[in-house]
Amino acid sequence: MSLFTNTTRELILQIDEFFDSIEIGTLIFREGIKSYVNGDKDAFATHLKKLDELEGKADKLQRAIENEMIVHSILPQQLSDIVKLLDVLDEIIDTAKGSLNEFYIEMPAIPDSLKNDFVSIAELSTNAAEELIPAARAFFREPHIVRDKLIKVYYFERETDKSAFNIKKKIFHNMPELTLAEKAHLRYILHHIENISDRSQNAADMLASMAIRLML
Repeated sequence: MSLFTNTTRELILQIDEFFDSIEIGTLIFREGIKSYVNGDKDAFATHLKKLDELEGKADKLQRAIENEMIVHSILPQQLSDIVKLLDVLDEIIDTAKGSLNEFYIEMPAIPDSLKNDFVSIAELSTNAAEELIPAARAFFREPHIVRDKLIKVYYFERETDKSAFNIKKKIFHNMPELTLAEKAHLRYILHHIENISDRSQNAADMLASMAIRLML
């Protein structure tokens, strides 16, 4: 059963727009990483600017959604859970923006032998976020299918962890030409990319729990 009624049309539009911002933000992040790794500074700067704008838009939408629910007593029984869910989802685009900013500020030197690895793990990590959004949308319309839609989120989170482990192993075991400081820096930057899938898993755990409670 859908949480929405005919009286919540404006809220529906705001929530969908919020989800759109998160989804597009993860795609921009992925392209931003590719641009950086490929040495395209102009494209990277463009992606960083777009992501900054989307993150700001998502924050405004989050506040508007919460205000709409509070002021008009919309979905009062689910208010606390939805507010927490919006916070966790917003952390995904915050993390994406923060990660690109780390690349911009620290300008890590990615060895040629690791460029494909960095692009690949960025894709895996953002895949987890992309698979999360359909589940989040389903919560408000068809909560009974939420858990099924979360399977791919967990899959991509695990694959991201595996990829990160292998890349770190390669850096520390097979690249003696790098100094310890360079290896530590690459590990640090890698961790920021991983965080997107971790945030997605946190949101997936929350969604699964919320969907169960809603159907009880």
